[in-house]
Amino acid sequence: MIYSKEVENMCPVKGISHGAAPIPEEGKWVQAKEIKDISGLTHGVGWCAPQQGACKLTLNIKEGIIEEALVETVGCSGMTHSAAMAGEILVGKTILEALNTDLVCDAINTAMRELFLQIVYGRSQSAFSEGGLPIGAGLEDLGKGTRSQVGTIYSTKAKGPRYLELAEGYIVEIGLDKDDQIIGYKYVNLGKMMENIKKGIDAMEAIEQASGTYGRFDEAVKKIDPREE
Repeated sequence: MIYSKEVENMCPVKGISHGAAPIPEEGKWVQAKEIKDISGLTHGVGWCAPQQGACKLTLNIKEGIIEEALVETVGCSGMTHSAAMAGEILVGKTILEALNTDLVCDAINTAMRELFLQIVYGRSQSAFSEGGLPIGAGLEDLGKGTRSQVGTIYSTKAKGPRYLELAEGYIVEIGLDKDDQIIGYKYVNLGKMMENIKKGIDAMEAIEQASGTYGRFDEAVKKIDPREE
């Protein structure tokens, strides 16, 4: 250690230190001093410089090590391939290593930065969950269909809104009332549909079994395909 002459000539004075302020981690209070002191599950969202797409990143961290990662992307085709690589890169690394590793896409890198800030400040989702969440909690967020929660709506001033995909699934029909206002829709849960097809069910039957309606769809006076004229 090199000190300036001014510092060397200073008179020593003892200060008081009570250590780091404790942060909540998995149902206990921890004075985090090293990366291995950090545990928790949390989510964060990142975006690239042109803001063409976004990434939602979920990490389950135990004693500083990323044990589980869920990478969800929207709006950019290239980011989906970057997410595939990030899924291989992230697990097994410490959160400090992951923060300083190229995760291929700026949006994923930004999400990693946001997660790092959350978790080292004790703002994880599992901060007050005793023992934290098990490995697999990230996958459970996707539900039985193991698909991300996606919403895609397109709208123009001239023709109004078109619901394309919502939490329930892929929208196949929109129901309108007598004033041409949306009152419901019919959807296909793509996760359930694919499971049906994998079981050997005929494709059209698989679609029908995975279909449902929302709102007052049955009362609609007009039903339109949101992807056609």
